[in-house]
Amino acid sequence: MENKSTFTQVAALWLAEKKTYVRKSTEATYSYLLEGIILPSLGSLSEVREEDVQALVNAKLAEGFSHKTIKDMLVVLKMALRYGNKHEILLSRPMDIRLPTPCEKHSIDVLTIAQQRKLISYLQDNFSCMNLGIYISLTAGLRIGEVCALQWADIDLRYGVIRVNKSLQRLDSELLLNPPKTPNSVREIPMTRDLLAMVRPLKRNARPGHFVLSNGSRPIEPRRYRDYFHRLLRQLGLPRIRFHGLRHSFATRCIESKCDYKTVSVLLGHSSITTTLNLYVHPGLDQKRHCIKALERRLKAR
Repeated sequence: MENKSTFTQVAALWLAEKKTYVRKSTEATYSYLLEGIILPSLGSLSEVREEDVQALVNAKLAEGFSHKTIKDMLVVLKMALRYGNKHEILLSRPMDIRLPTPCEKHSIDVLTIAQQRKLISYLQDNFSCMNLGIYISLTAGLRIGEVCALQWADIDLRYGVIRVNKSLQRLDSELLLNPPKTPNSVREIPMTRDLLAMVRPLKRNARPGHFVLSNGSRPIEPRRYRDYFHRLLRQLGLPRIRFHGLRHSFATRCIESKCDYKTVSVLLGHSSITTTLNLYVHPGLDQKRHCIKALERRLKAR
């Protein structure tokens, strides 16, 4: 194969083809990984070698980039390299890139039951559409983009469910209303009786196409809503958690309430029950002892 192009040129051609059939948010992610991480180091090369990529990986890990970001970067890099090989415009060979095993697992943001009750009590006593969104995320597990995209038509009083079917995010100067993160994220979530009682009088007088958080035709964008949430936590003296911590708290309470894992996974819109198990199911010593005793009884049974 004759080398005709640099990796920068190949990546541009690959991205131009890719953008015709991926979401804008995905295209933006690819662009960020290419322009922010890959091309400054590899862009001038007309042959990308394993040692070049391994050196890049090691350097970015040393700079503090997460393992997930590095893995995402490698996925994009390999797709672009395959494109170059397919069209015979860039030379590359199969690579075996090594990532060190993370030394520790990062903890997830979860409110304690006492903290959750304090927050719920405030939201109920200080009702507003903005506070309603926090309550919905805390009791139904919606992501911030999903709750910002929620419209009154998505709340079904007859069946008592919230229908999650879109997500809001900002890309550069544009607000985009897209399908949710994955096909599994399109889901129906039953509302608690308290939540149903809160939304019933509002829904009767609301326009179906209006957004829940603003109760108007224009949505509240995620960044603004995240800032509002953090101000509220500070006001209440609660720990500063990410907005996603509301979703983690919802899932944790479901697991603590002995809900079956498959149902929790479906409520969260996870693509696999494995994701739910890895995030939220961490048996303690008492549960382990109970399991071993049950095994012992089973073996001794006649």
